[in-house]
Amino acid sequence: MTDAITIQDDGRRAALEAAEAKALAMFDAIEAAGLIAAGRSNREIASVLFIAPKTASVHVSNILAKLGAASRTEAAAIAHREGLAAEPSAR
Repeated sequence: MTDAITIQDDGRRAALEAAEAKALAMFDAIEAAGLIAAGRSNREIASVLFIAPKTASVHVSNILAKLGAASRTEAAAIAHREGLAAEPSAR
């Protein structure tokens, strides 16, 4: 009986950890949108968010795709227009 409880708890823990990781990635992407609008480079975004430059690059690419923007400049304009361009919060 104890083994079944442990397995179930492990499943819940794994699901919680996965949800937490997804929420953190979403938070990083939202923060990255503000940094793009502020004219920051991928390296600067990575530094501010404490993530790898490659991860910042992926966030930027995803943001461009979601906004339907062809460039960082266009993404910044959309972010400003839509109110997404607030200066990112401190961690």
